[in-house]
Amino acid sequence: MSVVPEGTIPYLEGRAAQPAALERVTARVADRIGALDAPLDALRPAFVGIGASHAALALPVRLLAGRGVAARRLLAGDLGPRPATDDADLVVGVSQSGRSTETLDALRAAGPERTAALVNTAPSPVASAAGRVVDLGGEPDSYASTVGYTGTLIGLALIAGALCGVPLARAAAEWDGIGERLERYERTVGAAVDAVADRAASVAAADLVGAGAALSVAEEGALLLREVCRVPAAAMVTRNYLHGAMESAGRTLHVVVGDGREVRLARTLAAAGHLTLAVTAAPLAASDVPGGALFVAPVPDGVPLAVRTVLETVVVQRLAGTLAASRGVEIEEFVFRNDDTKTEEPVA
Repeated sequence: MSVVPEGTIPYLEGRAAQPAALERVTARVADRIGALDAPLDALRPAFVGIGASHAALALPVRLLAGRGVAARRLLAGDLGPRPATDDADLVVGVSQSGRSTETLDALRAAGPERTAALVNTAPSPVASAAGRVVDLGGEPDSYASTVGYTGTLIGLALIAGALCGVPLARAAAEWDGIGERLERYERTVGAAVDAVADRAASVAAADLVGAGAALSVAEEGALLLREVCRVPAAAMVTRNYLHGAMESAGRTLHVVVGDGREVRLARTLAAAGHLTLAVTAAPLAASDVPGGALFVAPVPDGVPLAVRTVLETVVVQRLAGTLAASRGVEIEEFVFRNDDTKTEEPVA
């Protein structure tokens, strides 16, 4: 029988609460950004996180690149003896719990003058270490993150808009009705995702592939499949996957996210008989490839990139939850608990 870790809610409860929670998160983050003593401004921002938070950072980097800002994401646990943040004019540390030890160390190394933090929980050690803080409002989250992750994506999108000088009201307006949109989208794709999960019950491994902002989906999806379903899973950049990594296909599940080379990749994998879920806005149907190995979760066309990334994340969240049931895995029954990934130091 699964036991929900202290301070968290069940995974399925987190998923059910997500639409309403994201409405609150949008309002909260916009309010917190608007109330900052100093505006968010940077020419060379570095986003730092670990685990799911690091996965989320692919989104703001791509959003900022589209507006000519040379942002980068860094893994908090591997910054080197001379931190790679030394030349950044703003270091944004991201930690949903506010207690990630590696992210806390990165912010302290950079100093409060050029740091900001995005957390779910404030006050918290990570929030205390940063010069500016934006929080999601302490939304209840599951141990394998649901609300905390999608809320972080919204927060990062609004921070990216602020760094580019986008008026806050205009940036927040992209998220109007996000709860209803999320529910409507999941109703659209649910049957296909559940069918894939049923077929994938006996897979030996999973590959999740995408590029740009879709890496936030692929990396979070791989982490969820490992945490929630205990399926060995890897996330890879599309073009890199083509250079040999896909050769290990066999008793594998493939989740391919994107509208470009990803479409051909999904067709190729499915035509070879490998179970494939394509998450795409491109014109693609399961019937396009004979044999029944291709499933499609269609993404609405013309949706802003950040909103699309949240919708795509819902696909991998549902996949993980349903696949866990198919494999008979208790979602909350984690095998390993490490005592050095979250600091227990009191809040300053």
